[in-house]
Formats: sequence, structure tokens, C-alpha cells
Amino acid sequence: MSKGEQTREAILREALAQSSHVGLQGITVGMLAEKLNMSKSGLFAHFRSKEQLQTDVLLFAAEHFRRVVLLPALRQPRGLPRLTRLFETWSGWDGYADFALPGGCIFVTVAREYDDEPDGPIRDLIVRQQRDWLDSIAIVVRGAISEGHFAPTTDPERFAHDLLAVMLGYHFAARLLRDPQATDRARCSFQRLVEEARTPASNQVQR
Repeated sequence: MSKGEQTREAILREALAQSSHVGLQGITVGMLAEKLNMSKSGLFAHFRSKEQLQTDVLLFAAEHFRRVVLLPALRQPRGLPRLTRLFETWSGWDGYADFALPGGCIFVTVAREYDDEPDGPIRDLIVRQQRDWLDSIAIVVRGAISEGHFAPTTDPERFAHDLLAVMLGYHFAARLLRDPQATDRARCSFQRLVEEARTPASNQVQR
């Protein structure tokens, strides 16, 4: 990695950490330059515009999310083992990723920030990322159906949306309420979704 690439990554890491607290609209070149001990012009040269910085922060976050959440799950056998691993990595990703997210999951922050904003490049990217993620979950659920772990009547898209609801509830309980049982409750909710989707045969095996 060249020095320029290293500098750019350092900027994105800091921008991601700050935006987890103040949102994408809250990050400024001045704040980043001061934190990184850089000149504003030197920092601005890497992105040219605030919108480009915001876009690159989202893409940077998505790549790390893919690396720490999705890829470990894909190394597991298709079906329920893969889905279970995906739940585990997703529920802890903002705590064990190799960069700081002091404000919690960046995608929750920006979803709240942009949900009522008019359509535009940043909002469109956020929406596309979240739809892609729901599609990825649905693909894993289809694998569980193909492997016979879930009933053929299971709706993959509904399962994906239900799991997203579980994870949003977990984020609320863990971050805002600081509920010490948030993780256990999320795990129980996930298990309920799994049990509802199981085939009768797989239920008998588990007993």
C-alpha cells in the first residue's frame, strides 16, 4: 500500500468513527484535519468534495462489513450453519471490527439520518446497500431451504426482514437501554425465527 493509500485509509477510518456519532452530514473536513493533524487542503485533495467523502465512507464501511460479517459466514456449510454464523458475526460486528465505531453501527446511524431526506446520491447508495444486504440474507435462507433445514414454504424475503427487525431491536436495547440481556434476547429471537422455519423432520432430529 502506497503512502497516499495509507493516508486515505486513515482518513476514512476516522471519518467512519466520527460519522457513527454525528452522521455523515455531521463530519467536516475541519474536524478530520484537526484529528489527523493534517491541513484541510491536504485532506480535501483525497476526496474533492464532501459528497465524495460521504460516499467513500459508506463504501469503506460496507467493505469492512462484508469482510467481518458476510465472509466468515460464507466459510460455513450452506444452510443453517451459515445463517447462524451470519447472525453471530452481525450481532457483534461494530464491537470487534478492526476500526472504531464509538457510536455503534454506522448503517443504523445513516438510516436514521437519511430516512426522511429527499432522493439523492447518498440516500440512494444507503438504500441500495441495505437492499443488497437483505438480498444476501435471503440467499442464505434459500440455502437453508435447499439443504432441508427449513420448510419449502419458508419465505426468504420475510425471514430477512424479520431478522433485520431483530437486529435493530438488539441495537436499540444494547446501545440506548444498555440492557445487559440484549444479546441473549436477540439470540432467543433468532432461534424463534429458526424454529418457525424448520421442517418437521429437522425438528425431530433436534429432539
